[in-house]
Amino acid sequence: MPVNVFFAAGAAHWPDYRDALHAAMAGAGVDAVLSDHADDPALVDYIIFAPGGIISDFTPYTRTKAVLNLWAGVEKIVGNATLTQPLCRMVDPAMTESMVEWVVGHTLRHHLGMDRDIRQPAPHWDQVTPPIARERPVAMLGMGALGQACAQALVALNFPVTGWSRTAKHLPGIPCLHGDDGLETALRQAQIVVTLLPYTPGTKNLLDARRLGWLPQGAVIINPGRGTLIDDDALLAALDEGRVGHATLDVFRVEPLPPEHPFWAHPRVTVTPHIAANTRPLTASRVVAENVRRSEAGEVLQHLVDRNRGY
Repeated sequence: MPVNVFFAAGAAHWPDYRDALHAAMAGAGVDAVLSDHADDPALVDYIIFAPGGIISDFTPYTRTKAVLNLWAGVEKIVGNATLTQPLCRMVDPAMTESMVEWVVGHTLRHHLGMDRDIRQPAPHWDQVTPPIARERPVAMLGMGALGQACAQALVALNFPVTGWSRTAKHLPGIPCLHGDDGLETALRQAQIVVTLLPYTPGTKNLLDARRLGWLPQGAVIINPGRGTLIDDDALLAALDEGRVGHATLDVFRVEPLPPEHPFWAHPRVTVTPHIAANTRPLTASRVVAENVRRSEAGEVLQHLVDRNRGY
């Protein structure tokens, strides 16, 4: 008997996902009926969801075996009291590749001082020789799937990377720290800081004025994780003081970033419009289909969210 899969991620996304999901379900051997509407919620077996979609109350979906999120972040759904079904976040291989490319690109940009030559207003001949990568310590805050992939890519280029996470992690060839003391150690030695943590109450304003003060003078911050990880006012003050040499930011508390926000005009801030890692329909559909296959086979779901930790 086919399973009923409800695409509740929003009508605007349905045309991009419809064919990809049909192909992925067939490829996974799942007999599925896919639809972007649910005439009877009590007959829905799986929900494909994204914040801003068409469901806010999950109570009527009494038969639903799992809610499969299309975003890596689940902060906009995990606190929904009506959501009692298992929730899976998206870990899309193409998203990981995209994040690695963005992080490596901007790390190299700052490491090599490319802005100095690209933005130069007049002819100049300042032969500033950057250090080699092994002389440029990087702190990777967040050692989940994305953080580990980015850390390994930077290590392959000879950057000395120190990983930090809220709980202990182990990754061959990369020293991994955790806890408050570990965060201070990682920040005090880092010339480039990459933030790839999820949003939870414990990571909100993680980089506040006190912790930004641990950075070496002129350190660079690269944030493709969550806008809430950094205290905006504290960051602007650190930039003005020169404590932080530059901040390249891809995520913000309010998106699109309002035109009046001071980040736009600050000479030491680069804004990119949340493009570091977007979900890709083709590969994301395969992740969704594999979880449906697993569930129907009685296997453990992949990327299951821990409600207590918030991700």
